[in-house]
Amino acid sequence: MTRKGPSRKVDPAHADARRAKAKSFLTAARHASERLEGADMADPAISLIATAAIAYADALTAKFAGEINRTNHAAVGKLLADALGKNFTNEQQSRLSRLLSRKDDAQYGAGSFRKSDAEKLLADLEKFAAWAEALLGG
Repeated sequence: MTRKGPSRKVDPAHADARRAKAKSFLTAARHASERLEGADMADPAISLIATAAIAYADALTAKFAGEINRTNHAAVGKLLADALGKNFTNEQQSRLSRLLSRKDDAQYGAGSFRKSDAEKLLADLEKFAAWAEALLGG
């Protein structure tokens, strides 16, 4: 078993609620990314992209393990690996890692991301979301 970090037990219905939020954040991320032009700062869109990925991961761990990550978003992959085992492929692990790696910089950093960064991450999110939806039954 891998080390998961802080997590908390949740009711099975939590998976559906987190899935609904994930879908909403995905929609918001799409809209924010589509509206970016030229030199626009893409940090808000990237923040939404990372938040959607976290919500999808929470929906999966809630459904398959009855728990979610509490505070350390970098550890969500470990909890997901425990919850899904071999269903959490190296490809999806890498994708989730890329999605989360920009979160803190987008939300708290002094630099800024551009439209091309958001487009690449949104493409990763779309693939991660489709995979998560398939596992969640939908």
